[in-house]
Amino acid sequence: MNPHRQLQRRLGVFDATSIGLGSMLGAGVFVVFSPAAGLAGQFLVLAVLLAAAVAYCNAVASAELAARYPASGGTYVYGRQRLGEWPGFLAGWGFVSGKSASCAAMALTFGHYVAPDYAVPVAVAAVVSLTAVNLFGITRTALLTRVLLCFVVAVLLFVAVAAFVGPHPTWAGAADGGPGAGGTAAGGLGGVLPAAGLMFFAFAGYARIATLGEEVKDPARTIPRAILAALGAAFVIYLGLALLLQNHLPDGRLAATDVPLLDAVLHSRLAAGAPLVQAGAAAASLGALLALITGVGRTTLAMARERDLPAALAKVGGQHTVPFVAELAVAAVVILLLLTTDVMTVVGFSSFGVLIYYAVTNAAAFTLEKHPPHAPRWLNVAGFGGCLLLAFTLPPASVLGMAAVLAAGVAVRFLVVRLRR
Repeated sequence: MNPHRQLQRRLGVFDATSIGLGSMLGAGVFVVFSPAAGLAGQFLVLAVLLAAAVAYCNAVASAELAARYPASGGTYVYGRQRLGEWPGFLAGWGFVSGKSASCAAMALTFGHYVAPDYAVPVAVAAVVSLTAVNLFGITRTALLTRVLLCFVVAVLLFVAVAAFVGPHPTWAGAADGGPGAGGTAAGGLGGVLPAAGLMFFAFAGYARIATLGEEVKDPARTIPRAILAALGAAFVIYLGLALLLQNHLPDGRLAATDVPLLDAVLHSRLAAGAPLVQAGAAAASLGALLALITGVGRTTLAMARERDLPAALAKVGGQHTVPFVAELAVAAVVILLLLTTDVMTVVGFSSFGVLIYYAVTNAAAFTLEKHPPHAPRWLNVAGFGGCLLLAFTLPPASVLGMAAVLAAGVAVRFLVVRLRR
């Protein structure tokens, strides 16, 4: 390969972990508990534990494969190497198409928090600005991610303290189920699986570490450590928040609010800190968007190298050796989605695509000859089954919508391959 087309290994364990954790603590942490509580009710913690278990299966499979194949592209590369061109393409296309919609949703979330009346222009400005940061090199991306991550973690700690100290005296009666409690308990045991499907995507950011496989130092050591460290930290934070929110807010109120963390602070003795939570949500949106753009760009680069996307997208260059054509193309697609579609609806389709992506990850890891003690082969079977179970318990519209996108990609690739032959 032409050395000018190669990325540079510049990230250590801490940088890679920060990018993964920044993805997992994106804007979703500020909203995901409400719909999950609406489905699972008092069993919210069980949904978190189930989602974390599936995420662990996927994480160790990703870590094994990334150490074996330290190249940009994540499961797109692993699928091609272990299972063949078509499974690899299915994973890559699902990731690129689904996560492009997620990028638009994160940008729009940021716009709504910063300037609700001008949400779309602000979202477009955020995409342009963060793409510019990425074009200055992966180390700049990691630095900005660390700054945003530190602020978001500080805000989450503040929310935890607010929930722990309990409700404001004027609201205590409502919190105990009296007048104004916000409704009755929602959901139940039958909603645990779809709730786990929602919570799973809060854990899925470690994929961004694997997609950066060509830019980390000593990948066989760095990638597994970064993936497991990011997942472990996210699990502790999500489980702690779930327990505190359930204790602080009645199930009905937790399920009904669109801003559970903000609501928890507003109805606590620390209500004056509500603007801090809003700022944290905006910062989390930016952090997730930054990591998403980076990950989608690297997977686009990998697919272009194999001519599953136009070859021009594989160009790497500039002073900072970045895949600038792929980055600019991703930014253009995200901006187009912001200007032409209802991205908050479209992004629901990406859930199915991401679970298919991880199903391919587990299938590819199963074919490896050796497995470490913490990642036996049966774990790949459990991960594969868990991904499909969560995928097909999603709302039918999400399943059918993303299935149509995947089918369209497969049909176009089939025609292109036939024409080339």
